[in-house]
Amino acid sequence: MEIIKPGINIDLVGKMKIAFAASLFAIIISLLTLLLHGGPNLGIDFAGGTLVQIKFSQETSTDRIRDSLKTIGLGNSVIQRFGYHDNNEFLIKTERSSSALKGLSNKIEAALNSSYNNGDFEIRRVEVVGPKVGKDLREKGMLAMLYAVIGILIYVTWRFELRYAVGAVIALIHDVVITVGIFSLMDKEFTLPIIAALLTIIGYSLNDTIVVYDRIRENIKGIRKQPLKNIVNSSINQVLSRTVLTSLTTLFVVLALFIFGGAVIHDFAFALLVGILVGTYSSIFVASPTILVWESISPSKEKRTK
Repeated sequence: MEIIKPGINIDLVGKMKIAFAASLFAIIISLLTLLLHGGPNLGIDFAGGTLVQIKFSQETSTDRIRDSLKTIGLGNSVIQRFGYHDNNEFLIKTERSSSALKGLSNKIEAALNSSYNNGDFEIRRVEVVGPKVGKDLREKGMLAMLYAVIGILIYVTWRFELRYAVGAVIALIHDVVITVGIFSLMDKEFTLPIIAALLTIIGYSLNDTIVVYDRIRENIKGIRKQPLKNIVNSSINQVLSRTVLTSLTTLFVVLALFIFGGAVIHDFAFALLVGILVGTYSSIFVASPTILVWESISPSKEKRTK
């Protein structure tokens, strides 16, 4: 099945400067958003604290919940709706995670009973993460992504050349920064599942990039008389149908997960949606054209000997 006709020759490399400018703009916006927000909106997993999930049988408001919790000193906690608007579930987050919160579920139930009838609500979960554990998880999550990028740099250098590896890593950093920036812009929580999503995005984007790189390498060996720019452009066009089909089929699955998967994996699926779109873009407009930039700065031996 092909949705793009064979032999198509779109001048994708010719749009390289526009694509680089768009990517640079998106990265700057992402970094500015992170800077203005003081970094990502860290969830309980990384920041430490206590998380309580409550489901109400009828429509209620955050102000009413907050007033009920003032009696136990949780009136200043972050209270937000969880999942879809009509499911009447709320998350209560507090930075406190000490032993003083022992029996928190019973205290919250007693406080809510002053404003709600018994049976009008259900405490579904209470999670407590200490600050040391949160810091440890945060550090390990960042190290996991760093090790992944270093491993990719080594692997692509070994399989191809250093110029290919640099292009792949730049594309991966591009994908991660923009995805995290969108999360910051939308004030979504940065949790352990999001780290898992970012690692998945890295793997997906790399797979797309490797397919394009493999075709470029084959064409360089078979068509030596053409300029590198033409070879790169032809290679991208040759795998364009495969790239689009793979991205669309993956996108449909993740979209179904985003719509029907429920509130628990909503942010995870959203991160994958963003990552697939950005990753497909970067494999075409960032990773491959980077080879041309590298060639203009440091020409290959074949070009120097001509």
